[in-house]
This record gives sequence, C-alpha cells and structure tokens, in this order.
Amino acid sequence: MFKRRKQKTEVNLLDLIPRRTARSETGDDGIVTILKPKVTNRLMKKVVEPRLKSRFMKIRLDELGSAVWAMCDGKRPVREMVELLRERFSDSIEPCCERLGLFMSMLEGEGFVCYENYEECRRVMDE
Repeated sequence: MFKRRKQKTEVNLLDLIPRRTARSETGDDGIVTILKPKVTNRLMKKVVEPRLKSRFMKIRLDELGSAVWAMCDGKRPVREMVELLRERFSDSIEPCCERLGLFMSMLEGEGFVCYENYEECRRVMDE
C-alpha cells in the first residue's frame, strides 16, 4: 500500500573526487568560462538552435572559482583541494571548507561536475 522510502545516507564531501562534465574555455588571464547549452531537448535543437546567436550561455567564474574548476580533474579529492586553496589564497579564502562546499554543491546542482567515487562512499557509509 505505502512504499517505504530509502533513507538518504550522508556522504562526506571531503572524500569525494569531482570531475568536470561541462565544456569550458580559459581566457588569457586564467579565468574560466563554463559553457552551458541553451537548448537540451533534441527536437528543440533542430528548430530553435539555428535561430540563436550562440548555442551556449557563458558563465564566467572568478579567480577562486577558476582555481577550483581547474582542480576538478577526476583525480584529487576535495580534501586535497582545500589544502591547495589554503596555500594559494591564504586567509582571504577562510572559511574555506564552507565556501568550497557551497560552490561544489552549486556546480553539481547545475550538472557541471559529478563525483567519481560517490557510489563507493555511499556504500561504505551504509555498512
């Protein structure tokens, strides 16, 4: 009659390994611009996309965001990214973990990054 909902397990963000899933461009000044497609529906692409000036919305990141984007290579965990950011930006980035966590959740929410080992971390937490 009623379906049981699975309880969500909490995964530590610091253990996850982010990987970029969106296209991007890097300017001469090292600032990254993420390219987000304006149209994602296959039928709409055929009809609407030829009439658009640009196929992508351009999201320009600041210096900190560009540094984080460059580190999302699918090889280093967020914990290591925190340490590298603290070395590079020193006190201007504090509170580092909270800022990075918020930024990573925004990137994941928009579909710009995914986590390589998310399922593995979730399985360990369930045991």
